[in-house]
Amino acid sequence: MSNVSSSSSSFTNASFLRRVLLADGAVSVAAGALMAFGGSPLHGLLNLPGAMLVPAGLSLFVYAAFVLWLAKRPVMPRGGVWAAVVINAVWAVDCLAIAFGSWFAPNLLGQAFLVVQVVTVIAFAELQVIGLRKARSMAGA
Repeated sequence: MSNVSSSSSSFTNASFLRRVLLADGAVSVAAGALMAFGGSPLHGLLNLPGAMLVPAGLSLFVYAAFVLWLAKRPVMPRGGVWAAVVINAVWAVDCLAIAFGSWFAPNLLGQAFLVVQVVTVIAFAELQVIGLRKARSMAGA
């Protein structure tokens, strides 16, 4: 059975990609909760402003809803998955800019917190790209 629907821009039954999107959504909810509800305590621990952490955490809930919605669709739109890849890449660049740029002055723990996010979202982006390629190659089989 094919993992790609009759449209080349959508996928059906791409279980690897679905699992990656579900994991991305779960991690985003956890990180979002930590940042949104722990912004003030994290400020003192990481030397990152709560006024930045709270909205960033809330934005992760929106992103999580999006990728979980994608994962649960009977037909996953290719463009939606690519949007998740791009959002993950932008998040990584933003975290690097915050960790090592001149706008904020996170302490070493704050920089580590941000670098862990970079590694995590780049890993999810790469797995999503692999899932897209895997689904495409299975469609051609």
